[in-house]
Amino acid sequence: MFEQELKNKEMKELFKAITSLKTEDDCKKFFRDLCTFAELKSMSERWQVAKQVEQKISYRKIAKNTGSSTATITRVAHWVHHGMGGYKLILDRMK
Repeated sequence: MFEQELKNKEMKELFKAITSLKTEDDCKKFFRDLCTFAELKSMSERWQVAKQVEQKISYRKIAKNTGSSTATITRVAHWVHHGMGGYKLILDRMK
């Protein structure tokens, strides 16, 4: 069901808009206008968690490093290991 929602017209337009971003400054401007600060902070936190999950750091240490709850860490870890491959794609590109 959720996968179908990712394919609707509005989602496709959003993803196309994101792929048009060329620089870090472009991303900063677009995402700051698109998202609340709290949403950006949450995404940033999840990204830091994903990087540490990939490095096989313990959940307890990740929680200490990021301030994330173990529930958030568990959820992110699930998507790192069993998601659509988005985290792994970017983690590999960032190496």
